Amino acid sequence: MKKIKVILIIATLFSSLGCEKILEEHPQSQIVPSFFNSPAGVLGGIAGVYNEIRNQWGTEGFSSEMQAGTDEFIQGASSGGGPVHTFNGLNGTNFGSAWATSFTCINTLNGVLKFGQDISLPEATKKQYLAQAKFLRGFWYFYLVQTWGDVPLNTEFITVPSQSAKRDPASEVYKLIIQDLTEAAAALPDKPTAPFLGKAATKPVAQFFLAKAYLTRGWLTGSQADYAEAAKIASDIIANKATYGLDLWQDFGDAFVPANDYGKETMFVSDHMLDAKFGYYTVGAGASAGGAQNLTPWFTNWNYPNNSGVNSFVNASGVLVNSGTSGMIRDSYYGRPYQRIRPNSVKQTSGEYTGKNYFLDQAFVRRDIDARYANTFYSVYIANTSVTNTPSSANNKRGIGYTTQIGIDTAVWLPDFEVVGAPQFYGTRPFKGIIAPPSLWKADLYPAIKKFMDPSRGSNFNDPSTRPVVITRFAEVYLVGAEAYLQAGDKTKAAELLNVIRQRAAYRKTNTAAQNAAAAEAMLIKPENVTVDFILDERSRELFGEWMRYHDLVRTKTLVKRVKAWNNEAANYVKDFHMLRPIPQSQIDRTVEGPKFPQNPGY
Repeated sequence: MKKIKVILIIATLFSSLGCEKILEEHPQSQIVPSFFNSPAGVLGGIAGVYNEIRNQWGTEGFSSEMQAGTDEFIQGASSGGGPVHTFNGLNGTNFGSAWATSFTCINTLNGVLKFGQDISLPEATKKQYLAQAKFLRGFWYFYLVQTWGDVPLNTEFITVPSQSAKRDPASEVYKLIIQDLTEAAAALPDKPTAPFLGKAATKPVAQFFLAKAYLTRGWLTGSQADYAEAAKIASDIIANKATYGLDLWQDFGDAFVPANDYGKETMFVSDHMLDAKFGYYTVGAGASAGGAQNLTPWFTNWNYPNNSGVNSFVNASGVLVNSGTSGMIRDSYYGRPYQRIRPNSVKQTSGEYTGKNYFLDQAFVRRDIDARYANTFYSVYIANTSVTNTPSSANNKRGIGYTTQIGIDTAVWLPDFEVVGAPQFYGTRPFKGIIAPPSLWKADLYPAIKKFMDPSRGSNFNDPSTRPVVITRFAEVYLVGAEAYLQAGDKTKAAELLNVIRQRAAYRKTNTAAQNAAAAEAMLIKPENVTVDFILDERSRELFGEWMRYHDLVRTKTLVKRVKAWNNEAANYVKDFHMLRPIPQSQIDRTVEGPKFPQNPGY
């Protein structure tokens, strides 16, 4: 392929080399051609790219860019506002946290692929190294083309700075993505193999992203062949799950137990384990919001220490007012109250869905039998501080005094249904804490996502999470396969794959066998039920908060429709051109030789 020089990709700089799950090598400050003349250098280049994945997945800006301004999320009280949530004023100066990172990684991988052919290693080992590089290049280009469309396509290792750059057609980018992922899938091992342990790329991981790339390109071009290929690949992964060591947990909630982070349902992760040699933070010093820190557990957390006053009441406007001593203090179990984004529980006041909200009335509408809501969100906060409340305390309407017991009494209950007497009564019965039903949810009080929580960070609960960010779960293979079969015209097969996920979602450990069987039966859908919107709702139920909603809506060409239907904050601003993000202004400004670097239309 031709060589294209891009201003933002001169040489790869990284302060550390990935994670111990991959290798233990000494970090290098700069990559130059001679760096790749040894096995350690090639391996170090690959590890450096894995590190750059960690610099995006799990971090604040990137997480918002992947999820904010969709049907699922609206702003929390501390979102900081901003165009990424509303599309109002979105431009190249306030978007694009991973643009430069992507091209830096691609350049490193081009170096690995160029020089790695000649290193002295057993052929099988060399083959795996090069396959890792091809997978990662395909991975990064897939992110780029989904986000920005036409992007610079480069397959040569760039060592000479250039101030010129151009964009190549998305069709050409997809050709490289599919070639890289196809070749990677053919060469990668079935299961994690040293030195790429943990949950680095394997054959089924490359196959999964290949299926998703075919599916996404199919949506762009209407290619039935692409849909059919995506469906076939997804089915092949499922058929060979035993070979790959993959499967679904019987209980949806078990996929998010920390002990299962590297278990059978996890396919591909961004590691964030605690190891001093990486230098990401000092234990006990708290998070600095710097690169590579996983702060995911707390982005959706409401401010429970400051908004759980035991005598909170509803004012004349129907708004919950915080009052009295807080029933909660900040701790590791419930995490940091970032309040960046929150589930979209705002009711629509006009249109097709008047009186409904996406969160409870569309996505998680079958909460009686579908266990995914209960396993995804907190509804009960147990008191972690003792509060004595006297009958005469201001705004105590209960008429009784009491002292809450740590670890026993409920400080805050967020039921998913309306409760007469809330916030201080359940009907006529006094409630020691406060009850906040959906009508009282607001920007600083709402159900937080619990499946990413990390209560094991040591003495300082402000330290970052050391859990991996799980980028791909086996469950999504079924969802991608179902979408591909639907687009290929086979609703029967699509329903079959969706029913596997839905019946798993019906299982609860607290049910009897008969109850689980009845729930599983009730979750079954028929082929005629399968539509694009149904699959998108199913993806919400299964994957809520897992860093892909914007791309889901873009891929299926439903971004504008669904945002206008469900998201009151962004409905008046979202336009068709928002299906592509704005090219970072820094790229445009630094391209000063040759033709100007073009911005995406509308920005």
